[in-house]
Amino acid sequence: MKKKQQPEQFYLYPNKLVEEVFHSTTEGIMITDGQMHISLVNAAFELVTGYSMDDVRGKNPRILQSGMQDASFYKNMWNELNTKGVWRGEIWNKRKSGEIYPELLSIASIVNSAGEVTNYFGVFSDISRKKVIERELEELTLTDQLTNLANRSTFKESLNELISFPQSPKHKHALLFIDLDRFKHINETVGNDVGDLILTEVANRIKLIVKEKNIFARYGGDEFLLTLNDIHHQKEAAYQAKEIIKSLNKPFYIDGNEIYITSSIGISIFPQDGIDAEKLIHKADKAMYFAKQNGRNQYAFYFEELKKDSKRLLLLEAELRKAIQTKEFHIYYQPKISVGNQEIIGVEALVRWENDKLGNVSPGEFIPFAEDTGLIIPLSELILEKVCLDIMDWRSKGILHLPISINIASLHFQQDDFMERINAILVQYNCSPSQLELELTERTVMKDAKDIVNKLIKLKNMGFKISIDDFGTGYSSLSYLNRFPLNFLKIDSSFVQQITSLKDKQAIVDCIIMMAHRLHIKVVAEGVETKDQVKLLKEMDCDIIQGYYYSRPIPSSELLDFIELWEIHKQERNV
Repeated sequence: MKKKQQPEQFYLYPNKLVEEVFHSTTEGIMITDGQMHISLVNAAFELVTGYSMDDVRGKNPRILQSGMQDASFYKNMWNELNTKGVWRGEIWNKRKSGEIYPELLSIASIVNSAGEVTNYFGVFSDISRKKVIERELEELTLTDQLTNLANRSTFKESLNELISFPQSPKHKHALLFIDLDRFKHINETVGNDVGDLILTEVANRIKLIVKEKNIFARYGGDEFLLTLNDIHHQKEAAYQAKEIIKSLNKPFYIDGNEIYITSSIGISIFPQDGIDAEKLIHKADKAMYFAKQNGRNQYAFYFEELKKDSKRLLLLEAELRKAIQTKEFHIYYQPKISVGNQEIIGVEALVRWENDKLGNVSPGEFIPFAEDTGLIIPLSELILEKVCLDIMDWRSKGILHLPISINIASLHFQQDDFMERINAILVQYNCSPSQLELELTERTVMKDAKDIVNKLIKLKNMGFKISIDDFGTGYSSLSYLNRFPLNFLKIDSSFVQQITSLKDKQAIVDCIIMMAHRLHIKVVAEGVETKDQVKLLKEMDCDIIQGYYYSRPIPSSELLDFIELWEIHKQERNV
């Protein structure tokens, strides 16, 4: 007996559960007959498109077409649907309101036992939000979010595209690598939020100078990249670099602060310095470091001799790592003399390094390099170990309470376990914190941050003396001093060396000494080299003097002899 064909309504809803699922799903569903007449839609379809069931019943789905796809699109869609029975893709359709929106659509055909298409059904979801997110993500990957400039990867891609075009022999491209000088110190002093505002203003100032056809990007941190397209002579690049430096030399007014910065710029030229983005950036970077090492606030072109510097840096890092492992550094000590009674009241520990391959390496070279690479932390702890060993040696020779000041790098001080690690070294060598004075730079401590103040107070309670080094070179005011538990303040040698020749430097030093004394902080003048400087500092009531006038930094064995001779001469002077 032939099975009776079920009514269409029963065919679509075999039971109440399917009907419930059909209307509850968040994806729009449309069902048509074999001639593409709409026979049923669900609630999600009505919500997304704005069309009700009554609006679309019996009509062709083309009422939804937006006009965004051409005839070939639909031709390909139907070819795939007819051959595979299914099609899936993104399509732009139109709501009843006329608004065009993107959707992810799947269409499938339903065939009977004879292979004839009886129905089509489409399932779709509105992907408008997804498209917005994709667009935002694309912008994120292409631009720097702080400055809205192109980012590093976008710059490289754009530069490679620029230099891939056929070039006229007369035309060149210049790449400027712009780096802000000492920007890390600005962040440490006024905070990262203010630093970000400065970076944004730097970008805005440079944008006012450069032409639209040029590529301008933030490379990262405080570094920017700029191309000068189609220049005829490298003098054009030099002129542009001067204009940028001049613009950035003007003061930045941020949150009531007047802040000054300088910049160093390295320049490479296409094609003579390289024919791809990586090489051009690398060589401009090298030229920038050359400008920085030779005084900052200037520009420099890349030249072949700079290759030697890169080889030395590679060797320096390798040898520095080995030297830390093998502990091949030496500690020298510079005496500090009390102005009042001419007593040796302490010494400053200074690290020295002599290497088989590099010779005598200046602390001015390897200390900043160690800070940049993070090696300053193990190096600082090695210095403390060696100082502790000298303290043990001095004990055996009857020198029990000679105070020693040690320079503490900003990166080392900022470590969460800083206090635990230095205390562990002192315990290991049975040394007391009361014999040590920790010297931190003004920029390290002059952040208005509670955690820094708390850390200093804890160090003071442990027995350490606290000193600010290089005072006068930062951005803070003297009124900040009363926030910190300080014992000593060291006036930077650049002021001391000019006090006998420049009245303004003399006035600054005099003011620092008076203010420090009112806050019960003793003052150390470092870099003292002449008798006249000593005399003037004594008249200003400076407490302690350190410098070549009394002694250069000397090794431990010579220090013991110096102390002995100092005591003999002191007794002779008293007689």
